[in-house]
Amino acid sequence: MRSANQSQRRRKRPLLFARCSYQKHHLLGPCHRFSSIIYRPAIMSSRTFFVGGNWKMNGDKKSLGDLITTLNTASLHDETEVVCGAPTVYLDFARSNLDARIGVAAQNCYKVAKGAFTGEISPAMIKDCGVEWVILGHSERRHVFGESDELIGQKVAHALESDLGVIACIGEKLEEREAGTTEEVVYAQTQAIADNVKDWSKVVLAYEPVWAIGTGKTASPEQAQEVHEKLREWIRANVSEAVADSVRIIYGGSVTGANCKELGSQNDVDGFLVGGASLKPEFVDIINARA
Repeated sequence: MRSANQSQRRRKRPLLFARCSYQKHHLLGPCHRFSSIIYRPAIMSSRTFFVGGNWKMNGDKKSLGDLITTLNTASLHDETEVVCGAPTVYLDFARSNLDARIGVAAQNCYKVAKGAFTGEISPAMIKDCGVEWVILGHSERRHVFGESDELIGQKVAHALESDLGVIACIGEKLEEREAGTTEEVVYAQTQAIADNVKDWSKVVLAYEPVWAIGTGKTASPEQAQEVHEKLREWIRANVSEAVADSVRIIYGGSVTGANCKELGSQNDVDGFLVGGASLKPEFVDIINARA
């Protein structure tokens, strides 16, 4: 039988989640799903560090060719997985010219294999270019082009069924962070992705606070670690212990050569999705953040 002191200590054990408003918003079901999520001490991760470069709608054959030469001739940390997200029209160019040790990703795909969908590309077309990855759910797809959580989930499902690796993006806007709803937003986005994943070994989650993308503002290492840790515990509670331990959660949002080492030192930050800096020579420094 526990003593009164033991019971008191047990009641004071800190919960990872200080509040629970999920039931009110009907995002993820009843609050008791989170009541058993307990803070876990940090342990050294065995997950392979992952650095993605999202070139977005930038570059031409000359400038991208110069960048590719820089990457091909650079000394890159051999324990870091590197993937470059090229514009659609340059997927074949990037895959044909990048060293085989560097992967290539498309920046989007549609939810079906073919059809009358002007301007879209399918996973089958991406694979036909020899490309192995696709970025889905990026904030610019969500907030500029109006893609919903449901559509992103459907895209994730079809890409995985087509044997593409998926870099699945989530993240809150500034007003959502200021309103204290960061957790609700990223959990709802993650739920829509998780509902469509059968094999998590092909998925990398990219947490990108929208307010930090291309603004020069960066989440502090502590802010990034806090969200990554809570997200990992959500996965532990709602997917499985094994997936929580193995899935890579990377950070995106104004990552540079100057801040990458401190961000990359956080236990639950398993790499980066890099925008503007991935077009510059400093991308090599970011790739080598854990070298």
